[in-house]
Amino acid sequence: MHPAVAIDQVEKRFGALRALDGVSLRIEPGDFFGLLGPNGAGKTTLISCLAGLVRPDSGRLLVQGHDVVNDYRAARRLLGVVPQELVFDPFFSVRETLRIQSGYFGIRRNDDWIDEILANLDLTSKADINMRRLSGGMKRRVLVAQALVHKPPVIVLDEPTAGVDVELRQGLWQFIRRLNRAGHTVILTTHYLEEAETLCGRIAMLKQGRVVALDTTSNLLARFSGQTLRLRLAKPDRMPVTLRQRATADGDAWNIQLANLNEMEGVLAALREATCPIDDLRLTQTDLEDVFLGVMQAADSTQEARR
Repeated sequence: MHPAVAIDQVEKRFGALRALDGVSLRIEPGDFFGLLGPNGAGKTTLISCLAGLVRPDSGRLLVQGHDVVNDYRAARRLLGVVPQELVFDPFFSVRETLRIQSGYFGIRRNDDWIDEILANLDLTSKADINMRRLSGGMKRRVLVAQALVHKPPVIVLDEPTAGVDVELRQGLWQFIRRLNRAGHTVILTTHYLEEAETLCGRIAMLKQGRVVALDTTSNLLARFSGQTLRLRLAKPDRMPVTLRQRATADGDAWNIQLANLNEMEGVLAALREATCPIDDLRLTQTDLEDVFLGVMQAADSTQEARR
């Protein structure tokens, strides 16, 4: 059986900018796969290459064995993409938009499926309203509906819940989970790391166009297992160098990973000795945000070492 998506040594430049630098991924059928990274990491460029909107300079991308360049029609039919940007036709109602989208794939008389999508995305009451009259959050729901209207086996969601209210977010994920359980492969990019931690079985993290981490979510969490000591200091300039070297800045606070609780006393003793008063202290279990920050910090250190 072919993988749902196979990406092999993909490179893409925009002038002097190397957006993708030899990215290789294999996503199996039925995976719920997370693609994470900071702004500018190359996530949207990779998705654009997969959807055939951008042609890579080198490498191959396959959707269920179909090359997205040489066998574009078959590859595109197998893919449903929810873009990050709000793109819509202002001349049609929601239902007309979905019927037209179905027609692009040669699908006719599929109103039963359209009605089901509308119901699951809480769009039934908006079905006959013109697209330009919808709020930003409603337009984003229609983008999701458009991506699903031809029942693609591979669904790509590029920041699907950005600017979306909490109630819709929960309803959307229930629907997407149901599709995933039915066998659809889901690829998700999101800045809501708690979403990725809850939903994704496997995760790839990108930094400056390179894959810097690729593993199951449970293995990534285990790599950084332990507790996180979050400190907000009254005089951060007095923080000892030994602690600063192992801490990660997080806004006006510092996060320090602890292998066990016994390490906390050493941290507090070092702060007392440096007369560095603590304004706030919290102890939390490691989550995906801690993993993400740790991986990105390690990637920065590797980049510095190469220079």
